[in-house]
Amino acid sequence: MAQKILIVEDEVKIARFLELELKHEGYEVEAVHDGRDGFTKGIQPDVDLIILDLMLPGLSGIEVCRRIRKESDVPVIMLTAKDDISDKVMGLDIGADDYMTKPFAIEELLARIRVALKRARNGNSNSNGVQVNPKDTIIIGNLKLIKSEYAVFFKDENISLSKKEFELLEYMMENKGIVLTRERIIESVWGYDFIGDTNITDVYIRYLRSKIDQKYNESYIHTVRGVGYTFKYENK
Repeated sequence: MAQKILIVEDEVKIARFLELELKHEGYEVEAVHDGRDGFTKGIQPDVDLIILDLMLPGLSGIEVCRRIRKESDVPVIMLTAKDDISDKVMGLDIGADDYMTKPFAIEELLARIRVALKRARNGNSNSNGVQVNPKDTIIIGNLKLIKSEYAVFFKDENISLSKKEFELLEYMMENKGIVLTRERIIESVWGYDFIGDTNITDVYIRYLRSKIDQKYNESYIHTVRGVGYTFKYENK
């Protein structure tokens, strides 16, 4: 059975071009042209992936993605004419799986679609293909991460993290004491076929430090100059 891709794009010509290319690749395709329809269609169980424009009438792409993430883990690839890093980070931060700027090569988009669909099929496997026990709890210092609840606590205080922040923290805690390069972090957290700047890791490390190390005055995330990062507990 063909996988279904939903296109949410207000530029009709672009939507039609994508629809034709994706159908040629064997996908089932549906296209809508405003944010409200995008949200309504995007939470349907038959949708396998969403291509979502950032600038939409009705609801913005950011708001559509935010609402979808409350209902579904369907892969989302965001499209936009903007190339500012803040837009990219915002899209990823609220749950988008990938991000492309217009104009783009259709071959690259098709490659990213294949990667996102493969990642969704693999579910909760780690980088070695071993199933992760969702009930595992990791405790390091005063920090506790509960996989099954997607929750992190400092002592008894809940720490609010985005999906990608949580996944990065989980990976680093699982690899406590190991020096992790930016490339290795990207392969494990964003996927080995992630196409983008490695400095995205620095952005998210900064987010985690502001929410944990700096807020609670304890040192967990350490920079290894010229290499990457390591996670270990040090009480300041």
